[in-house]
Amino acid sequence: MKTIFLISISLLFVISPVYGQLLSDATGLVNRLDVQTGGHTFEVETVSNFDIHKFEFDKDEKKLTLYISSGLKNNLGEIIMPQNLLGGNLTFYLNDNEYFPKINTNEQISFVTLNFTGSGDNTLEIFGTTYLSGLTEITNADVPLPDLTPSVDYDFELIYVLIILLIIGGIASVIVFKRKRK
Repeated sequence: MKTIFLISISLLFVISPVYGQLLSDATGLVNRLDVQTGGHTFEVETVSNFDIHKFEFDKDEKKLTLYISSGLKNNLGEIIMPQNLLGGNLTFYLNDNEYFPKINTNEQISFVTLNFTGSGDNTLEIFGTTYLSGLTEITNADVPLPDLTPSVDYDFELIYVLIILLIIGGIASVIVFKRKRK
């Protein structure tokens, strides 16, 4: 009887109830998208309750495409995009339908607040009227090539001394090992 009582008391401490809940719709996932174009790298930062698993940038169309994957019905997100990358009047298309998010801009960034419904895969296209505003496109011809000729400034005497020391150390360790076996 005492054994059953002790086992039941110990199980109270070992097996404890777990109270959990689903993630909130307001949980924020941070994505930093490094967009490389025109010889420059721009960071587009998103904070959202959905995942951006892929993105594409088309400099000819001045378009950034975000491929969104969401498990929630109500999606909320914020995008911080440099004005140098895409600027001017921004136009948005969500799943090929024009979308009107809240946009705040200054000289450096566009701050976009997204609020839309639809779980599963979604596509958000952002079109700008300016591209590389205030910057010039860097081509491969503009970038100086590094000098690939080997510069040998080793002190060869030091290298020879180190090699000889390694050989002597190896021979000494073999001799010590053989003497210990006898």
